[in-house]
Amino acid sequence: MAVSELYTKYARVWIPDPEEVWKSAELLKDYKQGDKVIQLRLEEGKELEYCLDPKTKELPPLRNPDILVGENDLTALSYLHEPAVLHNLKVRFIDSKLIYTYCGIVLVAINPYEQLPIYGEDIINAYSGQNMGDMDPHIFAVAEEAYKQMARDERNQSIIVSGESGAGKTVSAKYAMRYFATVSGSASEANVEEKVLASNPIMESIGNAKTTRNDNSSRFGKYIEIGFDKRYRIIGANMRTYLLEKSRVVFQAEEERNYHIFYQLCASAALPEFKTLRLGNANYFHYTKQGGSPVIDGIDDAKEMVHTRQACTLLGINDLYQMGIFRILAGILHLGNVGFTSRDADSCTIPHKHEPLAIFCDLMGVEYQEMSHWLCHRKLATASETYIKPISKLQAINARDALAKHIYAKLFNWIVDHVNKALHSTIKQHSFIGVLDIYGFETFEINSFEQFCINYANEKLQQQFNMHVFKLEQEEYMKEQIPWTLIDFYDNQPCINLIEAKLGILDLLDEECKMPKGSDDSWAQKLYNTHLKKCALFEKPRMSNKAFIIQHFADKVEYQCEGFLEKNKDTVYEEQIKVLKSSKFKMLLELFQDEEKALSPTSATPSGRTLLSRTAVKPAKAKPGQASKEHKKTVGHQFRNSLHLLMETLNATTPHYVRCIKPNDFKFPFTFDEKRAVQQLRACGVLETIRISAAGFPSRWTYQEFFSRYRVLMKQKDVLSDRKQTCKNLLENLILNKDKYQFGKTKIFFRAGQVAYLEKIRADKLRVACIRIQKTIRGWLMRKKYLRMRKAAITIQRYVRGYQARCYAKFLRRTRAAIIIQKFQRMYVVRKRYHLMRAATIMLQSLLRGYIARNKYQRMLREHKAIIIQKHVRGWLARVCYHRSLKAIVYLQCCYRRMMAKRELKKLKIEARSVERYKKLNIGMENKIMQLQRKVDEQNKDYKSLLEKLTNLETTYNTETEKLRSDVERLRVSEEEAKNATNRVNTLQEEITRLRKELHQTQSEKKTIEEWADKYKQETEQLVSELKEQNTLLKKEKEELNRLIHDQAKEMTETMEKKLVEETKQLELDLNDERLRYQNLLNEFSRLEERYEDLKDEVNLMVSIPKPGHKRTDSTHSSNESEYTFSSEITETEDLPLRMEEPSEKKAPLDMSLFLKLQKRVTELEQEKQSLQDELDRKEEQALRTKTREEEERPPMRGAELEYESLKRQELESENKKLKNELNELQKALLEKSSPEVTAPGAPAYRVLLEQLTSVSEELEVRKEEVLILRSQLVSQKEAIQPKNTMTDSTILLEDVQKMKDKGEIAQAYIGLKETNRLLESQLQSQKKSHDNELEALRGEIQSLKEENNRQQQLLAQNLQLPPEARIEASLQHEITRLTNENLDLMEQLEKQDKTVRKLKKQLKVFAKKIGELEVGQMENISPGQIIDEPIRPVNIPRKEKDFQGMLEYKKDDEPKLVKYLILDLKPRGVAVNLIPGLPAYILFMCVRHADYLNDDQKVRSLLTSTINGIKKVLKKRGDDFETVSFWLSNTCRFLHCLKQYSGEEGFMKHNTPRQNEHCLTNFDLAEYRQVLSDLAIQIYQQLIRVLENILQPMIVSGMLEHETIQGVSGVKPPGLRKRTSSIADEGTYTLDSIIRQLNTFHFVMCQHGMDPELIKQVIKQTFYITGAVTLNNLLLRKDMCSWSKGMQIRYNVSQLEEWLRDKNLMNSGAKETLEPLIQAAQLLQVKKKTDEDAEAICSMCNALTTAQIVKVLNLYTPVNEFEERVSISFIRTIQMRLRDRKDSPQLLMDAKHIFPVTFPFNPSSLALETIQIPASLGLAFISRV
Repeated sequence: MAVSELYTKYARVWIPDPEEVWKSAELLKDYKQGDKVIQLRLEEGKELEYCLDPKTKELPPLRNPDILVGENDLTALSYLHEPAVLHNLKVRFIDSKLIYTYCGIVLVAINPYEQLPIYGEDIINAYSGQNMGDMDPHIFAVAEEAYKQMARDERNQSIIVSGESGAGKTVSAKYAMRYFATVSGSASEANVEEKVLASNPIMESIGNAKTTRNDNSSRFGKYIEIGFDKRYRIIGANMRTYLLEKSRVVFQAEEERNYHIFYQLCASAALPEFKTLRLGNANYFHYTKQGGSPVIDGIDDAKEMVHTRQACTLLGINDLYQMGIFRILAGILHLGNVGFTSRDADSCTIPHKHEPLAIFCDLMGVEYQEMSHWLCHRKLATASETYIKPISKLQAINARDALAKHIYAKLFNWIVDHVNKALHSTIKQHSFIGVLDIYGFETFEINSFEQFCINYANEKLQQQFNMHVFKLEQEEYMKEQIPWTLIDFYDNQPCINLIEAKLGILDLLDEECKMPKGSDDSWAQKLYNTHLKKCALFEKPRMSNKAFIIQHFADKVEYQCEGFLEKNKDTVYEEQIKVLKSSKFKMLLELFQDEEKALSPTSATPSGRTLLSRTAVKPAKAKPGQASKEHKKTVGHQFRNSLHLLMETLNATTPHYVRCIKPNDFKFPFTFDEKRAVQQLRACGVLETIRISAAGFPSRWTYQEFFSRYRVLMKQKDVLSDRKQTCKNLLENLILNKDKYQFGKTKIFFRAGQVAYLEKIRADKLRVACIRIQKTIRGWLMRKKYLRMRKAAITIQRYVRGYQARCYAKFLRRTRAAIIIQKFQRMYVVRKRYHLMRAATIMLQSLLRGYIARNKYQRMLREHKAIIIQKHVRGWLARVCYHRSLKAIVYLQCCYRRMMAKRELKKLKIEARSVERYKKLNIGMENKIMQLQRKVDEQNKDYKSLLEKLTNLETTYNTETEKLRSDVERLRVSEEEAKNATNRVNTLQEEITRLRKELHQTQSEKKTIEEWADKYKQETEQLVSELKEQNTLLKKEKEELNRLIHDQAKEMTETMEKKLVEETKQLELDLNDERLRYQNLLNEFSRLEERYEDLKDEVNLMVSIPKPGHKRTDSTHSSNESEYTFSSEITETEDLPLRMEEPSEKKAPLDMSLFLKLQKRVTELEQEKQSLQDELDRKEEQALRTKTREEEERPPMRGAELEYESLKRQELESENKKLKNELNELQKALLEKSSPEVTAPGAPAYRVLLEQLTSVSEELEVRKEEVLILRSQLVSQKEAIQPKNTMTDSTILLEDVQKMKDKGEIAQAYIGLKETNRLLESQLQSQKKSHDNELEALRGEIQSLKEENNRQQQLLAQNLQLPPEARIEASLQHEITRLTNENLDLMEQLEKQDKTVRKLKKQLKVFAKKIGELEVGQMENISPGQIIDEPIRPVNIPRKEKDFQGMLEYKKDDEPKLVKYLILDLKPRGVAVNLIPGLPAYILFMCVRHADYLNDDQKVRSLLTSTINGIKKVLKKRGDDFETVSFWLSNTCRFLHCLKQYSGEEGFMKHNTPRQNEHCLTNFDLAEYRQVLSDLAIQIYQQLIRVLENILQPMIVSGMLEHETIQGVSGVKPPGLRKRTSSIADEGTYTLDSIIRQLNTFHFVMCQHGMDPELIKQVIKQTFYITGAVTLNNLLLRKDMCSWSKGMQIRYNVSQLEEWLRDKNLMNSGAKETLEPLIQAAQLLQVKKKTDEDAEAICSMCNALTTAQIVKVLNLYTPVNEFEERVSISFIRTIQMRLRDRKDSPQLLMDAKHIFPVTFPFNPSSLALETIQIPASLGLAFISRV
């Protein structure tokens, strides 16, 4: 299709912009053929009309889809043009913080002006071995590609790094060299890679300076060749330099500096060794102060000086030469301060004794007069004479500066030569990789000779680059068999011809330099005459006759002719050089010696740069006199020759290109200036690469990738089994113009824009499909909504109808209720009327009856009053009497109560003054409350008694009133009599009045008493309430204090628990760290040991030259050669300090000094081993001589005695076993409980102990009797035999024995009876003594019990006097003290018993050893005849039947065969399948048991050492076989467990059967050998992990990341030139199933070999860690893998691994936790990444990822489809702000080489040793069961 068809509405294009270079816009309507104007809308919303060029009618370039923006390779873009490239670089640099981008074969590197964590050793390891397209762009990827092609193609490589000053060329070249040094290593011990890297500080100090654009700008070009040997390890390097800017030595522009070395010298002037240089501040010297910026921010020149000196030392420049260099540099600084005074216009002079010149002459070792003279004069030579001419001040200054530059250039050349000598290798160089760090294209306002040479070099490099790109394109087309059509690309050969061809600019310049009166003007005229109007690339400026313009490939450059001739001639006065050559300073003479023969002269123009070339290069043909002619060559000619040499080197290598871009001129971090970037992209050839790619078929797809991407455009019937034919059919239907694509063998080639068209069709198809899906889903949603609404309407209707029915029912109920209410209302009215009438009638009746009743009442009242008068009179009389008695009683009570109150007050005052009151208040408050309560109760009782008294008084009063009434009656009777006595009546009336008054007074007193009682009651109640409140407060305080104590205790408990948990975790971490350090040290030791073995083998091979007929010896013969490895370390005491030092060594980090110490230690150990072996041999010889001497001196023993002693020994052994069993029972009984009551009398353990003690004592007595009887018999036999012990003949000896039977029998019997009597007497005495001792002990025990009883009674009496709380506390304290004392006593007894047991064991071992030696000696000395013929006296000793003891016996000479058949020649596969797991370990341990049984320490040592060395040999020979390593790891662990299980230590015998306990080792403690075996197991485990990693490494990335386990989820984006590995599963690619199958294989093999389950878990955990770390590291370095769909793939793959763990019951192994970072990274790819809530969720979710990893994933997140969105920069900043307080590692990648510390938990075997059968297939017939 036509490209114009893509310009439809909403299509986005790029339009030129003066500020941003290119701006994005959107079409508002479709473009039609012939339109002159396009309607556009900018991104900010502004609309404009874009006018097309009327001549070309060229449309604005189209913008790529958003999913292609940010691609790793610019050639992967659908539209290849300048705005697309610029925008892609900007997005990657600003948004994703990615500084590297591929552009075809070019790596574009943008200087971030910030330190990035992407150059560590972990990144180097990640890129090592990877294909260039498989990882994100990086300088390490280019370096790896160069290294790989060098090894694969056997062709030298070059890395060409170019760019402007400040673009980062030097740093890129430095990192490339660091990569080579890290990956390859060195082939010798000289650490060449360190020297190569050490050359950088030196060259930077003397060749780099601060400029306005860069603080560390390289002011020279260099080409470093790094040499490699046949194994591709670094062996040396060589450096060539180009165009040193010498003018900087004498002049610096504003804000610039001279070379760093001068400022380093000034900063270090105070050092003692620099005092003689007489240096000062940098502002003092003219050559260092011109720029006005002597200090660089963040740089310490004094520290840099230290680094420079260290680098010089490392490169072999000793201190003497270093001081010589600094002396020359200081002389240059002092020379710059030399001043001149003018005599006249043509002459000048130097002041007398000028200090700077004197210092210069002193430092240089030249005469002051000569130097001062020739600085102001010059010598002119003519054909006839020579004369001296003075020079002007300006000429003198120029001559001084020229001399300084010349000296500096010579010094620079000398240093480069010495660096090359240090980097030179004597080993033959097989190949090399060159790193070219050279200046880029330069154009300034004023361009001179330097810019001309630089741009000339860039023209040559660009031509080479274009040809290489063109060649690669041609090779690709031919490989795919695409019809080759010539691509028109820019060829800059005409420009190069203009410069270097015959009569070119350089030729005319050299010719003008030879002319006596040549000048810049005449040279310019020659240029105009020769090239103007004849060459299209040469132009003349309109306004100048001293300049010319050259059209370079990057831009037009105008050069000023002024100074060209002078700089090309390179003038230095010869007389000044002669003065320097006459110096006494030897190093200065070295600089100028053989100056005429130098191939690369160092001289240059006074203000220009100089050229340095490789000194080792020789001309093709050497002719006489050529050296002098070579010296006369101009700078331009020399530069052209060196450039040709460089181009020849580059053409002979495979080039790799790195183009460094400077993003801005202000050194702002991550700031992108579009104008400056476009200028550099045009100048460095990146856009030319794009143009060449776009001119052909830039987009290339494999058929499988094309099918996967555009499968959506096909119908099912269009899909054929042949992918190629399917793609062809699809393309023929979609793209009608067949010129737009081509079909290759494996790829489809597309013209520019065609992929964008296909992407548009695909997006339209997906959009239509989305619309259809949306339509269906929306219809389904609407139907669901309608059904929900219908259901809701029915429900509403149901409820409304129900409501209406309820309302009607309510109406009916209300109507019925109204009727009922009316009925009751009417009834109520009638009833009310009736009640009113009835009430009125009753009222009338009541009034009438009331009247009658009142009358009756009045009458009765009068009678009642009369009775009251009588009552009161009589009551008054009674009250008078009562009040008198009451008053007296109250007075007595008051006096008594006052007295008691005073006493109580006095007591209270005393208590108030005492401190004890407060204590009692606090302690016994409850008692006081009870007392107060008791007082209140007493007062209540008093109150009740008072009430009772009042009641009695009232009754008395009533009785008196009755009496008075009776008196009144009597008075009535006598009233008539009294009527007549008026006087008496008056008196009575007076008395009544008085009585009334008394009655009133009595009533008032009663009222007062009642008020007082109420008041007292209220006060009492108030006091009780106050006391209750105080009680409540005290209870609250008590509860609060209890709560506080409880809270504090709880808090302290929680704090202690937390501390304990933290300390436990910290201790676990420390233990793991220590274990890791120790295992790393073991790993390094094994590596050094292997290296030592290899070196020893090499030395042996070099020493012994094999003969033709030589046959290889058996491998077992050398098995004992390395026995020193373990025997000397384990068995000799001299090596124990080494073992004690190991923990301190484990804490130290691994470094080279440690390796060297270890090597030295190995040598020392070997020497010690030799000396100890000699000493051991001497000791053995001495012991043999002593033994033979003793055997000769010892009389021959009798056969009967021998037999008797052997039987006795067997009996003792059986008794020993019996005692062991009893001891075990005793230990079990003691260990059953840990309470103090265990050892109390009557306890089970105590009873067992008592029974054992009794039985042992009885057995001991019996044995004593037997021993005494045997001793007496032996003595008697000896006395009988002694007179005839000189006779040796066997016949004589038999006759003597027969005589003994007849004559001496009675005497012997008598003697035996005497001995028996003595024995019985001694036994009785000993029993009596023991009985007495027991009585004394019992008496002492009774006395102690009495004392204890008295003490207990005293304590009980004391406790009873104490309060209850103190009583409890005292009793507890006493009980604790008692228990503590008992425990201490029991511990002492236990320690004594342990000591006794150990002592008895030692004695038993000694006795057994002596008996064994005695038996052997007797068997050797007795002849067979003696044993057979000699009569044996019958002895009644019980014999035990002999059974199989689980031991294997072999001869010492068969040990090599045992190691050979059981270790070296054993095939793991057959043993694992047919035999029991761990059989070799069991066999070896049974052999060790037999050697232990024989008490043969030499045999044990030899067997264990041979076993360890044999396992090492097997692993060294077949160490890359997983089955072999797994088999021997399993057997080594089983052997180690056997040594522990049967060691006799209680901790390892818990799970043993009694029979297994009998098989424990008896003579040797092999704890040290267990440590050696543990170390060996660690080494085997680490080797197993390495083998496992090597097998899994190629599968992980392909299976976990690249392969699509869920087909169709991940979309394939258009690939670039650096095509990545396809994610489609081909036949040769690995999938997740491959990984799982491999894991199944590993697990099956380990289980088959009987490996411990815990060890299998550790292996699986390490395997999963490696899988997760490698996957995550690749994810972090691959932008194309960071997408939503890839996150789903990763999570599915991880779930499959988890399912595998569940199937194998390994979920508790910790393997799943090692995948947590990968799981969180996959989740991070899938979660929403927009709002603050999303950021919070991400921060809480990704706790296993570091901040750098989270930000990296977010930066790399790339949408695969246009429906996805990128992560905004603001969101990433939000994440960074939230995570700023998180303390984690700044390292980006996980350490995939990390190995978790391994542990070997004890795993006892239930297999009985005596049941093991040795199969005949092993060939171990020489071993016999014991």
